[in-house]
Amino acid sequence: MPITLPDLPYATDALAPYLSAETFEFHYGKHHKTYVDNLNKMIDGTDEANASLEDIIMSADGGKFNNAAQVWNHTCYWNSMAPGGGGAPSGAAGDAINEAFGSYDKFREEFKAAAVGQFGSGWAWLVLDGGKLAVMNTPNADLPMKHGKTAVITCDVWEHAYYIDYRNKRPDYVETFLDHLLNWGAVESALG
Repeated sequence: MPITLPDLPYATDALAPYLSAETFEFHYGKHHKTYVDNLNKMIDGTDEANASLEDIIMSADGGKFNNAAQVWNHTCYWNSMAPGGGGAPSGAAGDAINEAFGSYDKFREEFKAAAVGQFGSGWAWLVLDGGKLAVMNTPNADLPMKHGKTAVITCDVWEHAYYIDYRNKRPDYVETFLDHLLNWGAVESALG
């Protein structure tokens, strides 16, 4: 069964003005789709053609790993954002953030440092590590599951994620992600 490009959880213009429909046209419609298409070409006619995406990620290396991980990473990224998202969380997500980091402000500072400080292309993550929330970053296509951690949300810091809307201003994009886009509902679901 081929790997499919998942539907976005919102319309391509739903996160405007923070992320434009044009960004989604390229980032989702071209970049993410290309990873899906490339991976399907690599696994077609092999034992992995019926494997789960996660199984492929955990057993692959090189180009196959990069494409499989980028399919997974981007799907996580789309689900990490929501219209009307961002800002300090309340409820279970707020309690978990305060317990893990001491305050939302400390979490925001740590997450921003991980995202802005990632040299070159990569990802900033909120993860469950041994049942506790933590922040980490990974280069290129690397992802938490390869390190025994569970991804909760992610911010894509590859330049193609923000260049149309923010040019080379990664810190502005990361602040916007935290203040206006972060899907706290996804965090609550992960804490479940």
